Amino acid sequence: MDQAFLDKLNLNLDASGIFLLAITVLAFLIPVVVILPPVGLQKSDALIQTHTKAGVEGTKSNLRNQFSDEHAPQAGKPPRVHSLVIYPIKSCKGIELTRSKVLPSGLQFDRLFTFAQLKSPFPVSVDSTDEEKSKHKWEFITQRQFSRLANVTVDLWLPDEMKLRKQSMKTKEAFLIVRFPWKEDGWRGVFSSITAKLARGRSAEPEIEVLLPVDFPSQAEIKENGYTFEEVRIWRDTVTALNMQKELPGELQRYLGVSNKLALFRIDPDRLREVHRCAPTKEEAGYQPVTGFQDAYPLHLMNLNSVKEFNSEVPKDETLKELNVLRFRPNIILSGAEAYDEETWKQIRFKPGSSGLYNDVVFHVSCRTVRCKLPNVDPATGLRHPSEPDKSLRAKRAVDEGAPLNGCLGMQLTPLFDPSLGEDREAWIAVGMTVEVEQRGHHVYIKQ
Repeated sequence: MDQAFLDKLNLNLDASGIFLLAITVLAFLIPVVVILPPVGLQKSDALIQTHTKAGVEGTKSNLRNQFSDEHAPQAGKPPRVHSLVIYPIKSCKGIELTRSKVLPSGLQFDRLFTFAQLKSPFPVSVDSTDEEKSKHKWEFITQRQFSRLANVTVDLWLPDEMKLRKQSMKTKEAFLIVRFPWKEDGWRGVFSSITAKLARGRSAEPEIEVLLPVDFPSQAEIKENGYTFEEVRIWRDTVTALNMQKELPGELQRYLGVSNKLALFRIDPDRLREVHRCAPTKEEAGYQPVTGFQDAYPLHLMNLNSVKEFNSEVPKDETLKELNVLRFRPNIILSGAEAYDEETWKQIRFKPGSSGLYNDVVFHVSCRTVRCKLPNVDPATGLRHPSEPDKSLRAKRAVDEGAPLNGCLGMQLTPLFDPSLGEDREAWIAVGMTVEVEQRGHHVYIKQ
């Protein structure tokens, strides 16, 4: 028989055998991978055994219909709370809630942490003097400088009594899971993409998770974990807070694009920032108003109809279709109020309405929110628009004589509490509560 024919036959047999072997292996492996995917356990996989993730899932969000006409004012009906949002880490993604505890510093769990970068006018070496080193200052960062903060997701996990009972465990400790996109180069990146999709669906991308305690650490925990108390600057204020940078993976700094040293600060509940300027005085409020890592006041209120009215005046393009209210980082989002009516409010009372709560909660409406360029960042993508809505805010919403060069949208609030509560100042606010305007007046912003 011809040798060339034999060689060709052997080649075909080898190729067929390899093909059949590959099919056999795949037929065995695919069901195994589907049932037992090669995905490492995440920190959230462990927490789900004892804790429940707080917040409203995206498919059930009250903000899905934020552009609907149903939010228009209705004759004889008061405005109402449509949504609540907290931001445990300043400038990162928020968590939508249906109810929240109100503390003197704002909504519970709001702005407990901030990222900060170490800024200095010159490099420091080991031979630098103490005076030179002292000029290096930690300064908070936001989406204004690092728009990818919008893509950093923060999940709040609260202890679940039912789950704990099943596990025969006890704990009151809550946790944050911080997640950000991260894909390595080469085959590792390909593998992480595959495992992410197997674990969380076809649209999932690889992420890195960071676990943080919500409660302020004890002195023993501070020492054990190597945390330090340091000063951090937030706008014109400087506050002593807990530096927890040891918890941050190096990938986060690279993802955000921060060239300076990056740290995470936790506000010290015993060193909250005092709020003055437009806030009620200590005598008027019955306590000294305070805040954590919020910009200036404890809470931020937005009116959907004001956003809708302003949205109609903002030029649109391919990257800016609508102004999502979340661009403006609100805590309390109202429905059913006349556009810009909130700018005449001086004191408001939230009443139970359909919320299921039983007590009122009162707020001093301290001032307008003077806007920076942060709303130019799309909260869904982390992409920054080159001019809007900042340009339109300055052109259309320069309405406060105290800030004539800036646009204003939204109102800053300070909580007021029943004096009978003494030092135990807290209340509750929930979706469905109605708004009663107790005092109206003129607002003039006071700069820092």
